[in-house]
Amino acid sequence: MMGLKPRKRIGLVAHDNKKLDLIEWARFNRGMLAQHDLVATGTTGTMLGRELDLPVTCLQSGPLGGDLQVGAMVADGSIDFLVFFWDPLEPQPHDTDVKSLLRIAVVWNIPVACDRASADFMISSPLMTSSYERTVPDYTAHKDREIPGSESSGGADDGERAEEAGDDDPAGLELA
Repeated sequence: MMGLKPRKRIGLVAHDNKKLDLIEWARFNRGMLAQHDLVATGTTGTMLGRELDLPVTCLQSGPLGGDLQVGAMVADGSIDFLVFFWDPLEPQPHDTDVKSLLRIAVVWNIPVACDRASADFMISSPLMTSSYERTVPDYTAHKDREIPGSESSGGADDGERAEEAGDDDPAGLELA
């Protein structure tokens, strides 16, 4: 379990065709958003900060790694809630990052709103301004699993095999 305080850290992301939707939603919910800490990808965060006159921590633009930065914050427990207005009709050059962000939010059981209706329901929930015990999945078995070739499995790791063979390429990356 992870205890969330009444003041949440909200990640805000929007694709280009959805930025105005997110800004309109944020303007409507400015009073509620002002009670929380806001983190956003670059362009979206700059627009939100200017429009709402609220502090917004701006990361990189999505295509430059901002989606991945938000995902890393989800994974390390520093994002409590994600509003990600993504465009289902427009292919993105960083679609794999988008999918990764959505996947990691589900992996760590973070509430995600991908459209205005979901965001409205979530932000109007009494849980937004109260403490909440979020269940954090137990990945101990995954972390402690036996990895083939590791010392725990009785075999030498890749670096040891390379040293024994006198190989100058300990990573095992043969470059032609």
